[in-house]
Amino acid sequence: MNDADVVKALAALAQESRLKVFRLLVVAGLEGVTPGRMTEELGIGATSLSFHLKELTHAGLVTQERAGRHLIYRARIDAINNLIGFLTANCCAGQACLPETTLDCTNC
Repeated sequence: MNDADVVKALAALAQESRLKVFRLLVVAGLEGVTPGRMTEELGIGATSLSFHLKELTHAGLVTQERAGRHLIYRARIDAINNLIGFLTANCCAGQACLPETTLDCTNC
């Protein structure tokens, strides 16, 4: 991950509706969520939702898959893990300051 990727990802998440969409997708896990369900659960209009999903996808935080007539969106957990890793790299100048913890949703 490079500086430009990090800025793009953080900019995408720095908007309330997009943050809500991303968090909903994280909760959904591998099942993913259709835009219809997102509009129902979040109360975001279809046009606005489409714009927000495009921004999250462009930032590499969300994937889109066609399943028949439906689109399924999923959070890219690997991308958010990379972002967190980038932000915390070289924490405390390499000294142990916090217990080792990782966000690992590979078994979700």
